Amino acid sequence: MKRREFFKYLVIFNSIILSQKMYASSNESDFLDFFKSLFNNEEKKVIKKNQEIQNTENNTFIEEIVDNVHEEKYIATQKEVFLDSKYKNFLDSTRYKLNKIQSHVGYGNFNIIGFDEILTLAKQNTFIKPFTKEELEFLEHIFYYDPEYHGFYGERISKSITETIDKKRIIKVPYTGHYLFKDGPYETYLRMCEDIGSSLVLTSGIRSIVKQTKLFLDKLERENGNLSVCSKSIAPPAFTYHTISDFDVGKKGFGYANFTSEFALTEEFFHMKKLDYIDIRYTVKNLDGVRYEPWHVKII
Repeated sequence: MKRREFFKYLVIFNSIILSQKMYASSNESDFLDFFKSLFNNEEKKVIKKNQEIQNTENNTFIEEIVDNVHEEKYIATQKEVFLDSKYKNFLDSTRYKLNKIQSHVGYGNFNIIGFDEILTLAKQNTFIKPFTKEELEFLEHIFYYDPEYHGFYGERISKSITETIDKKRIIKVPYTGHYLFKDGPYETYLRMCEDIGSSLVLTSGIRSIVKQTKLFLDKLERENGNLSVCSKSIAPPAFTYHTISDFDVGKKGFGYANFTSEFALTEEFFHMKKLDYIDIRYTVKNLDGVRYEPWHVKII
């Protein structure tokens, strides 16, 4: 890391520490421990394992260091649990059909689609084909299982896989492809945009059980069936607050970095910390077993 870049991030870090308002569970020692991980021996270990990081831009370097160090610490303290072998054969076929349905209805509409709706669409469209008995059992397992055994301790938000989004209560946010609930989240988002500025953007709003299922299964595929790693960044389908209120924000033009700890170094996040009507859902040392997500907004 170049010397001037180090001091750039050090100045931003100091401004975070010295600000008057800190999020719940994100006290000074939490942030100090978190940012120390960028520059201690673990950084060298991650660089050694990921040699290609040395050739990337500085923002990518920070992103990879933060995420890899966090993940290494997590795996070191948790027993890794993988998807039961009897379900592995249905992971790809189920994802294939969900992808087909998403392409058919559109990405925006897929955010709010219900379980019964996808079953009907699969039956009606020959290019999708109905879900098999085994695929349905797999989907029900992913929804109803208890993830505590692999280190996820979040609250179960949805009780039934057939729960739907009340479309009378939602509004589509222009130029985002996402929806928010009118009664609370939408007003909060508009207020944040007014207080922070036009650089703030909605990156994820309402997610139905089906949408969260797809995100979870896609992540599960990328992690080779590792439930322990998967659930620390994507909540299991029944456990996401996106179904009832939460939403994600980011900095315009920041790209994928909006979904990394690097977002905590932006001016947008600095201003978010001063707002008394929101909080951060997953703090540095949250008890849910989820990674630090400075972009994930919880309404107070």
